[in-house]
Amino acid sequence: MTLNEILVKEGKRFPGKTYAEVVLSPAYENAKKFLLKPMLSISKAHLIMLVEQGLLPRNIAIKIAEAIKELDLESIQESKYDGSFEDLFFCVEKKIMEKTGEVGGSLHIARSRNDMGVAMYRMVLREKLLLALKSMLRFQETLLDVAKKHRDTIVLGYTHTQQAQPMTFAHYMIAVHDSVSRDVKRFLAAYKNCNLSPLGAVALTTTGFPINRERVAQLLGFNGIVENAYDAISGADYLGESASVVKLALIDLGRFIQDLLIWSTQEFSAIYVADPYVQISSIMPQKRNPVSLEHIRALSSSAVGSASTVLQMIHNTPFGDINDTEDDLQPYLWNSLELAEKIFRLSTVVIGTIELNKELLLNRAKDSFATITELADTLVRELNIPFRTSHSITRHLVEICLLRKIKPSEVTTELLDEAAKQVIGRPLLLSGEALKSALDPVHFVKVRSLTGGPAPEEIDRLIRTRQELLREKRKKIEAETKRITECLTNLDDITEYWSQAL
Repeated sequence: MTLNEILVKEGKRFPGKTYAEVVLSPAYENAKKFLLKPMLSISKAHLIMLVEQGLLPRNIAIKIAEAIKELDLESIQESKYDGSFEDLFFCVEKKIMEKTGEVGGSLHIARSRNDMGVAMYRMVLREKLLLALKSMLRFQETLLDVAKKHRDTIVLGYTHTQQAQPMTFAHYMIAVHDSVSRDVKRFLAAYKNCNLSPLGAVALTTTGFPINRERVAQLLGFNGIVENAYDAISGADYLGESASVVKLALIDLGRFIQDLLIWSTQEFSAIYVADPYVQISSIMPQKRNPVSLEHIRALSSSAVGSASTVLQMIHNTPFGDINDTEDDLQPYLWNSLELAEKIFRLSTVVIGTIELNKELLLNRAKDSFATITELADTLVRELNIPFRTSHSITRHLVEICLLRKIKPSEVTTELLDEAAKQVIGRPLLLSGEALKSALDPVHFVKVRSLTGGPAPEEIDRLIRTRQELLREKRKKIEAETKRITECLTNLDDITEYWSQAL
């Protein structure tokens, strides 16, 4: 295209048609949906602070408060970007000044779109982090409920995808719970670093006006301020941290879901996904597809992708105020957190309703040589045989049994003595009762009562302690949510009171 053709198509003034279409219009739509409410809260808090600091006469502040109150939010939400204003901020500022006159511009004393923008992003992000955390805690509660239900359900544990040792399904579920607990801890750290106010940093150097940054932070429910003004508008690590915790949490969850998908196959027949969460085939009448688990996995990958985009967009950008960390980036982070909340919510109902084939799982453990470690331990305890020697004897026993197709339940002391003679040249003379007990998967689990083991009494203790920790975390998150809500409600109450003074 020639220059004249471009000018005819794009126009000679800001914004160019294509620029508006590709950049400004999508940003305006996202701002209406996510940023309008925090934008107005920030204006109210800033207004209150300016009056308290003696920087704005109360009569002018009352006019501005009334103008904010009278904003037609529905009209703003329904509006489309038309290039009349650069962005939503200028649109709202213009509407306020239309009602107040020139004095409405005083609302912008000692603030910038720089510190306002970061504050809005942090306010949206903190809300989404708290929502995701609540969903994660409910998921953890369900994991413990399932563990309690299956404290005695014997299953085989696997290492390198091969049968390893007997355990209980409760033992496995508590392991998943504890992995999620660490993800929750990382989410809480991300929330703590997010919920700090950049307001008062202004463009990047603060201001010559004697404002009160801490007061604005308090009014908006922030837990403190980002102290250095340049850091306040330049730092993007709070975004990267939030993206990183989403990625890790959903990667962790995906490993668990992958196990469940394998265990729900006919070949495993270990778990049964409840009817509300399976779908049938359009052609194969026998199919019962656990697609809910597949969707959890697929949506997790989508959220991880969005979170990865956040980190990639920050990578190698200058350390300063820059668009790469703003309107173009934020939707990816919001999307990843919204998906994470939904994924954990869906996982809660799917996992909470699964059934296990207990009898098959127990018999599978009984028919497995996964208990052989306990036989090796028994030889050490009962006969004072060094462990490496007992390991060699029991390994020979397994080789004999596999060669002759002998099941663990069919193993005799004579077979054990045969293996022993190959290793140490003499029989062991272990009692039949001790041999039978050592090869019993229920006994295997029962004797592993050390801290963190699968024994039922230890499982009970682990569940109790974790339930108490969950109650404490839930109270803290609910209290934090309530505190922020009360702060923002108080803002509305103050400005409502002022507006009535007219």
